Amino acid sequence: MDEPDPAAEIADRARRLLAVREHSRLELTRKLRARGFDDAGIAQALDRLVADGALDEGRMVEQYVAERAAKGFGPLRIRSELSEKGLPDTLVDPHLDAMRDDWAAYMAEIYDRRFGSAPPPDRTEYARRGRFLEQRGFPPEMIRRFLRWPD
Repeated sequence: MDEPDPAAEIADRARRLLAVREHSRLELTRKLRARGFDDAGIAQALDRLVADGALDEGRMVEQYVAERAAKGFGPLRIRSELSEKGLPDTLVDPHLDAMRDDWAAYMAEIYDRRFGSAPPPDRTEYARRGRFLEQRGFPPEMIRRFLRWPD
């Protein structure tokens, strides 16, 4: 009887994770390590998945950016989340930059869903709304231009 190939078992487990959603290499490594697989086997299996095209961090970034932007998150937060997933800015920046002209529209949409179209009645509410948009990951200068507190 042939002994099972540990890299094949790890790759199979990783494929099942990838079937649910795209993952970064770091995410898969963490999840597979938590399931008791050794680092050498994980690296070998992930290299095999990259070669097969099953693991593609560029595709993962593209889908993640589009999904998070549609949910009303800004470029700063999305970049931070992708950095936590082990993805370098060199891979993330082109996807965020490609949407440069769309960020204001995404911000306006999430703002209208949350606050409606009425302007903030006072400085306290202006600040509260600005903090909300900042927590969603929009740059402060974009928020100031959008909210335009009347002098």
